[in-house]
Amino acid sequence: MRAVDDSTTGAGAPTGPRDEPVAVIGLACRLPGAPDPSAFWRLLSEGRDAISEPPPHRHPAAADAPQARRGGYLDRVDGFDAAFFGISPREAPAIDPQQRLALELGWEALEDAGIAPDTLGGTPAGVYVGAIADDYAALLRRGGPQGITRHMFTGVQRGVIANRLSYSLGLRGPSLTVDCGQSSSLVAVHLAAEALRRGEAGLALAGGVQLNLAPESATAVERFGALSPDGRCHTFDARANGFVRGEGGALVVLKPLSRAVADGDRVYCVLSGSAVNHDGAGEGLAVPNAEAQREVVTAALADAGLRPGAVQYVELHGTGTPVGDPVEAAALGAALGTAPDRTTDLAVGSAKTNVGHLEGAAGVVGLLKTVLSLHHRALPPSLNFETPNPAIPFDRLRLRVRTEMGPWPQPDRPLVAGVSAFGVGGTNAHVLVTEAPPTRPAAAPTGEPVGAVPL
Repeated sequence: MRAVDDSTTGAGAPTGPRDEPVAVIGLACRLPGAPDPSAFWRLLSEGRDAISEPPPHRHPAAADAPQARRGGYLDRVDGFDAAFFGISPREAPAIDPQQRLALELGWEALEDAGIAPDTLGGTPAGVYVGAIADDYAALLRRGGPQGITRHMFTGVQRGVIANRLSYSLGLRGPSLTVDCGQSSSLVAVHLAAEALRRGEAGLALAGGVQLNLAPESATAVERFGALSPDGRCHTFDARANGFVRGEGGALVVLKPLSRAVADGDRVYCVLSGSAVNHDGAGEGLAVPNAEAQREVVTAALADAGLRPGAVQYVELHGTGTPVGDPVEAAALGAALGTAPDRTTDLAVGSAKTNVGHLEGAAGVVGLLKTVLSLHHRALPPSLNFETPNPAIPFDRLRLRVRTEMGPWPQPDRPLVAGVSAFGVGGTNAHVLVTEAPPTRPAAAPTGEPVGAVPL
């Protein structure tokens, strides 16, 4: 894909013709303490978190362990206007709320992009949704065979999360739910961008959803040893002892950049390059691999035609685990921080400190934070960072955790950021995003779309 400008391309970058970059033209989210992108930006910029005890009506779905109870919760997951989406009252209760959430987010993201959802029927638009949880299926099956209805077969299949959104909008493009662990939603974005480059789709909805409804899933994470005993995510801090779970989802609307500019779309930012790989064989299935993480960042740089020093900020996977944080730091330092062309330390942070780890949807939450940071030309603080992790040599790696709200490190240069997401089974993803190019302003829409971010 093409470089941002001549000042950011490296001598070792590919010299052949590049595939076209992809524009982000629409956003939607439902996150703890943030029902839309504007609210999410306020949460981030004000340096707040939305971590709490479960809402009263959710107590039965929380595990007994205190560290499994605290998390980032949505206020309501059962409210759904089934009739709006043409779903009968008999079928609605059998549908996983993650399917319902994807429907709502898809509609809102398209409206934010200035696209009437009911005009897309028959078009080759694609849908790519990362999702790994099956809590609702577990809850329904507790009722035994007598509780299984004809609608449950499609209602709880994860593949139908993407398929139902395509069906609802009448889309004819690719439609798939991605499950590769905690990197699923960022891999979904990568696949959507690739489909647009290849012409498999002319428009794409991409992102992820995650709802934590069954106590067994929280207990499994707690017994795996990944949850923070104090219910906080201390990314890159000396107190790093695990993450806190979060739930919700986000979708972005993607379109080839030239088409978006020609159509007069509002462009939030540009996906300039991305890459996906796997850790391969190592110390263990769930043990991250620094060399593989370095390689996926380097591959994304090559795809974008960017020099390492052009990247000013990276939204970390940043789970705040004793093993994961030092590995991620080492990989970023090798790929970006210590690059010969770097003139300022690489700023890093993690939205998991604000809303928790959304697991299957974690990557797109990090992407959304980065999109908003580019759009507003400001970087919000990463929370819970007081004492640097002694296992991370920050000065040698040239990394700096962003702890205050303010401008980018080099606001007079093209703004370039990376977003990382890593799956527990070894699937790694990295996406590079750049600020939107100057465009001719489009005609103002009548009324602000649902979920719009004020300009």
